[in-house]
Amino acid sequence: MVAIMFSALDKKLFRDLGRMKMQAIAIGLVIAVGVVVLVMMDGLFNSLSQTKTTYYDRYRLAEVYAPAVRAPKHLLENLANVPGVDSVIGRIRGGGLVNLPQEDVPITAAIVSLPDHGAVRLNDIYLAEGKQIERGREDQILLLRSFAKAHGLQPGDRISATINGAKRKLEIAGLAQSPEFLLSMAPGDLAPDDKRYAVIWMSETSLGAAFDLKGAFSEALFSLTRDAKLPEVLDRVDQILANYGGTGAYGLEDQTSNRFLTEEIKGLATQSKILPPIFLAIAAFLLNIVISRMIQSEREQIGLLKAFGYSSMEVSAHYFKFVLAIAIGGALVGCLIGVWVGRSYADLFQQYYKFPFLVFRVDPQAFIIGILVSVFTASAGALFVLRKVFALTPAVAMRPPAPADYSRAGGFMAAVKRIFDQPTRMVLRRIARHPGRAFGAALGVGAGMGLSAASIGLMMTFTNVVDQTFDYVDRSDMTVVFAALRSTDTLNELRSLEGVTHVEPFRAVPVILRNGLHSHKGAVTGLLANPQQYRAVDKDLNPITLREDGIIIAKPLAKKLAISPGQKLFIEVQDGERPTLQMPVVGVAETLSGAPAYLEIGALNRALKQPNQISGAYLQIDEKLQAPLYEALKAMPVIAGASLKSKSREAFETLMDQSAGSMRYVMSFIAAIITFGIVYNSARIAFAERSRDLASLRVIGFTKGETAFVLLGELAIMVIMAVPIGIAFGLGLNAAIVEGFSTDLYQIPNQIQPEAFGTAGIAVLVSSVFSGWMVKRNMDGLDLVSALKTRE
Repeated sequence: MVAIMFSALDKKLFRDLGRMKMQAIAIGLVIAVGVVVLVMMDGLFNSLSQTKTTYYDRYRLAEVYAPAVRAPKHLLENLANVPGVDSVIGRIRGGGLVNLPQEDVPITAAIVSLPDHGAVRLNDIYLAEGKQIERGREDQILLLRSFAKAHGLQPGDRISATINGAKRKLEIAGLAQSPEFLLSMAPGDLAPDDKRYAVIWMSETSLGAAFDLKGAFSEALFSLTRDAKLPEVLDRVDQILANYGGTGAYGLEDQTSNRFLTEEIKGLATQSKILPPIFLAIAAFLLNIVISRMIQSEREQIGLLKAFGYSSMEVSAHYFKFVLAIAIGGALVGCLIGVWVGRSYADLFQQYYKFPFLVFRVDPQAFIIGILVSVFTASAGALFVLRKVFALTPAVAMRPPAPADYSRAGGFMAAVKRIFDQPTRMVLRRIARHPGRAFGAALGVGAGMGLSAASIGLMMTFTNVVDQTFDYVDRSDMTVVFAALRSTDTLNELRSLEGVTHVEPFRAVPVILRNGLHSHKGAVTGLLANPQQYRAVDKDLNPITLREDGIIIAKPLAKKLAISPGQKLFIEVQDGERPTLQMPVVGVAETLSGAPAYLEIGALNRALKQPNQISGAYLQIDEKLQAPLYEALKAMPVIAGASLKSKSREAFETLMDQSAGSMRYVMSFIAAIITFGIVYNSARIAFAERSRDLASLRVIGFTKGETAFVLLGELAIMVIMAVPIGIAFGLGLNAAIVEGFSTDLYQIPNQIQPEAFGTAGIAVLVSSVFSGWMVKRNMDGLDLVSALKTRE
């Protein structure tokens, strides 16, 4: 039956695959990991993008936000008539503090109103647990589910909150999720933290009474028509709300939660353009080398097949089937693993971003590209060698290739002969006679080492980012943010608290920075000229002295605005009387998170004509007196939020580990597989090429150790040659990977450490030792008689 179904060449194909199963698996893994990266990155990008779009549409997330101090509801009609506005609602939004017994410091909360009657037309909520607020129950609330879960709170529990200076006991009716709060981050924090930021929904009547906003709203939400021009809508809305404390309307792109998610997706998009081609190119290069050498070692079998009457096309088809079986098998395994890994990461992202559902989808184009690239690369490597072999007659092909003439190297070989013993001379002679093959193998190992070094270096850099941010930039113990601007006299109140050892003020002003057609919505932070608690630093992490005559901006902000020191920057203040300032850029600071701009606090207050005003303070505290200090802070109504640096650091590390930064672990694992794959295949192919020669050495008296040295010595030299190649490749690859991981929210510096190359070198060494041990085991069991027989 088998004879009817399969030809003789097909049966030979199965035997060859069985005989070379370990090599086939190693080659397939190299192919698979390249496809894994492509499929995984494509799936993650599509999943987050489509889930975000679906969630936003389903719960009608607003496209424009316009905060104000107090605006009467009749203004909503005027706002609805703005060209480009599809619908508008007014709501009440304020701040508060949640006091939990198990928490040392008060927790910042955003408090949002829900309509007393009817459905929520914009920024609807998803009720995950419990029930809606009962009509007439002013003490009932809905609580953000992620915050509740972080603190073990359930529907029916009661919490204590301070709203507009008044303490209240509130009952949790239900737990809610919202596209507006996919990520919850307290003002002044560097990263989202479910434990440190609460969102509370209350009835409009209850919240209006708490903030004295009955018949008014403090924020307008808009949906826009398809032909709306956002800048014009924002300008018109600002004009209408200017007399009612409007602080500047902004689009969805500047909404905090959406900005984090958008930057995450943008980072994934960049990574999906940079990382898969790099991994596929490395896998393709290594595959080409391996396939070429493998088919070259089959030269005598090809000649024998032609001698038995098989045509070049038939033999070519046979070897292409062999190559395609490995390439397609590896690519399919890569597709399956890529989907599995991508779905696992998508589930992780769903938990991190609090999506109530997940739309996971991989573009079929990713599968097609992965398979085609694998097949094309494998076929190209095979074709390159086969065309040379097919040009030979069967008799010539069945003989080993004639050695080249090395008579002119006699002087060199004579010197080698005087210095080295016979086995060493054999190793050096082999490399000298096939320099291209040795260099190609070294290039492959170097590529694997460089990939490992870049991946390990990225992991170390992430750690350095955290250390530098919280040890060099932020040296405080705690940050407190005031509910409103306060006089500098408030600093004396903080200094008088038991446990406070040092206080430094800051002021944060919302602004739009413009340089020609380039703009950025952010904030200008006013600090002391020589602050000790929170500092602007240069590329060497030395503190920068803030000046009164100009502004210092972060490096990524300078890049975004296309501006350099000496140029004028327009600063549109989005607070108070909203003046427009013009200041020169006097310096560029290194930053690892966000895109800040710094100005000496006195100069900032003078420019705004608001002397001695501060937004908050950085504190150093005595650890022994933390408990009474925290209780005192909870009792201060002027404080809108307080964050411990230790907690902020934990949140920042979580951001690095659970978002796109976690991809570095997968990259390191894949780099290890590629490195092992190329080293192992190089050793196996060298053994297959020289099995007859090695058997001859054993027969003429060489010991097993000497014979192994002849073969493995070549592998050792190849690894040594790969080290400088790996270093150069790792440096270039790290720069590309760092670019893919950096976003506007956090920047990954190109600071690959020497330890990364040391660790990658050890990984290559371990792979080489293990591969050498496996090959030596086969050598020791070599049947000398069978190996010395002719192929016929």
